[in-house]
Amino acid sequence: MLIVLLYAFTTARNHERKIEEIKVEFIEEQSPYVNETMVNKLLIQNQNRATSVGKEILALNKVEKQLDQHEMIQNSDVYLSVDGKLKVSIRQRTPIARVDAVTPFYVDTKGEIMPLSNNYSAHVPLVYNVSEREVSEIFPLLKEIREDEFLKRHVVSVYRNRQGNYELGFRVYAFKVNFGKAENLKSKVSNFKAFYKKAIKDKNLKEYRTISLQFRNQVVCTKK
Repeated sequence: MLIVLLYAFTTARNHERKIEEIKVEFIEEQSPYVNETMVNKLLIQNQNRATSVGKEILALNKVEKQLDQHEMIQNSDVYLSVDGKLKVSIRQRTPIARVDAVTPFYVDTKGEIMPLSNNYSAHVPLVYNVSEREVSEIFPLLKEIREDEFLKRHVVSVYRNRQGNYELGFRVYAFKVNFGKAENLKSKVSNFKAFYKKAIKDKNLKEYRTISLQFRNQVVCTKK
């Protein structure tokens, strides 16, 4: 309670001071989907420069809400330091796939739709024949590709066919992996890794046209 009262007192005394500096910090090293200039524009509440905006016209909770509503920002933390600096911590949204649609969009780490950025193009797998309403269906598979180092390194595309089965395209090899439905992910990935490891050892991976993981505990291959 004492801390709250002291804070309120200090805030009241500092109410008329001007902000000396705005410091924007991006949490974690991320690609620049939103930059410091864009954040500063969101912070400006009138026509003055950001460095001369009075504290009296800044309601910090409203500023945070405004930043959090930006389509490229996951969350923010805005606060005033004792020396008159406005400090802003920004965590950007992270795309894990790009959907090729009439209006292309990303899918982020939470499985939510994210618009493309004018500042930067993410190097993520391309997804085909998937609409916005099917994002929740494909998201577990995209998340698995993102979190598994082997798949993240090799998978460059995901295609959904008319039956709702998924096909994976690989960076180096021309074969397609028929993954089937977005279910039993761990088992399918484990089976594929075991097959891949053996095929690499036998030096015959380039001989295959398709590799199917649709059948339980099986890897069924078709040669060229």
